Amino acid sequence: MRTGFRLFAIALLLGLCASLTGCGYNQIQSLDEQTKANWSEVLNQYQRRADLIPNLVNTVKGYAQQEQTVLIGVTEARAKATSINVKPDDEASLRRFQQAQGEVSSALSRLLVVSENYPQLKSDQNFRELQVQLEGTENRITVARNRYIQSVQEYNTTIRQFPVNVTAMLFHAATKPNFTVENEAAIAKPPVVDFNSQPAK
Repeated sequence: MRTGFRLFAIALLLGLCASLTGCGYNQIQSLDEQTKANWSEVLNQYQRRADLIPNLVNTVKGYAQQEQTVLIGVTEARAKATSINVKPDDEASLRRFQQAQGEVSSALSRLLVVSENYPQLKSDQNFRELQVQLEGTENRITVARNRYIQSVQEYNTTIRQFPVNVTAMLFHAATKPNFTVENEAAIAKPPVVDFNSQPAK
């Protein structure tokens, strides 16, 4: 009697595993892990940019102390962005993070425009290296963000499709809010590093 029950339980368990696989449970888990990995890379690249800002601000300050408004703007934007405890599954939290990072991008753009007025600053080796690092980081941010957007789109599309949507409903797998940026084309464009341009007069 017990042997028969055990065989029945094993068969039921194997059937359940097969049904979960066929209904997309494993696929949901795999796609969810992929979105988490891609989000981690987004955060890593934004942190990389944040780590560059103090050195960039200090270098500019050495040549353009009078540009306090711009320097303070960059510093404050960085402080705000790094203080946000973002939760990518929470749309409001993600929106605050997106806005803060957009403000950092705008502040950095103003800083680089101001630097054009100071030829000695533009020729400073440290400043040149920081600009190159910033340009590379902005490119990495764009790539990481696009990968995350694509992974969330794939996840959301998958859990809406039958029969995976049934499994998603049973296991409370909800759609994820995606990363969007206002004025995407402008922000996604990395800062231009042009060491040969003439300073503004």
